[in-house]
Amino acid sequence: MRALRQMQSLYEKMGGEEEIRRLVETFYDIVETDPEAKELHLLHLRGHGVAHSRIEQFNFLSGFLGGPQYYVQKYGHAHLREMHAHVPIGRKERDLWLACMTKAIAKVGLGSQTADRLMRHFTRAAEGCRNQD
Repeated sequence: MRALRQMQSLYEKMGGEEEIRRLVETFYDIVETDPEAKELHLLHLRGHGVAHSRIEQFNFLSGFLGGPQYYVQKYGHAHLREMHAHVPIGRKERDLWLACMTKAIAKVGLGSQTADRLMRHFTRAAEGCRNQD
C-alpha cells in the first residue's frame, strides 16, 4: 500500500497528465533522434511504431504512477512483461531504455527527489521486462 501511495504522489508531484505526456513525448523524441538510441528506435519500428508507443506509454504511465488507468481500461491489464514479450529485451536494451528515460527526465526538469523516485520505479519495471540474458 505504501508503494502505491508513493506512485500516486509521484503522479501528482509530476503535475498530472500534462507532465506525464511531456515526459513521454520528450522520451520518444530522444529515442527518434539520439544516435545512441538507434537500436531502441529500431526495436520500436519493428512493432507498432513510435507513434503508437507514444500513445500507449502515456496510457500506461498514467496508471503506473497513480493516475487514471487508461491502459487497463483499453486492454484489461497492465502487465509490462506480457506487453513486451514479443520484443527481445536483454541487459543492453534495458540499460538503453533507462538511459533515454534518464535524459528525458533531466530535459523536462523534474526535481532531483522526484527524478530519483521515478527512476527507482522505472529501473524495477525495466528489469521486469527483461526476457533475455
